Amino acid sequence: MENNITWIARRALTSLTSTNSSTLNLRSYCSSSLSSSSSSSFPSPPPSPKLFVAGLSSSVDEKSLKDAFSSFGDVEEVKIIYDKDTGRSRCFGFVHFSKENDAESAKSAMDGKALMGRPLRIRFALQRVRGQPIVVPRLTNVGDFTSRNK
Repeated sequence: MENNITWIARRALTSLTSTNSSTLNLRSYCSSSLSSSSSSSFPSPPPSPKLFVAGLSSSVDEKSLKDAFSSFGDVEEVKIIYDKDTGRSRCFGFVHFSKENDAESAKSAMDGKALMGRPLRIRFALQRVRGQPIVVPRLTNVGDFTSRNK
């Protein structure tokens, strides 16, 4: 882990000195955003009727989340994820629409909008397959692998 942090810091400093920029944008090195509008090299997951909703307030319940998204179409299921030990909200959840088009319009309209004082981050949910590993997108073209461990 320490080697990774050192590598990121070196890479950022190299980027800073090579572009003569007075500000350092570490977001491109640390962001895990899957937004297709950003310049990251992560592929956007394919559209699906199920949305991943992050940035929820801990006071949001399933009924209020369903009410916020029901204006975009028929919401089949809403699930907020809670901590197993404490029972408190983990501040993210899923909204499942009956139609993919409804999910797309809800995502485009609600991404970045505030719900109960906190901005929402909305992505299409990755399909969960039992017994199969989940493939997480990796950064591409981030440099020579042999120079990382020097």
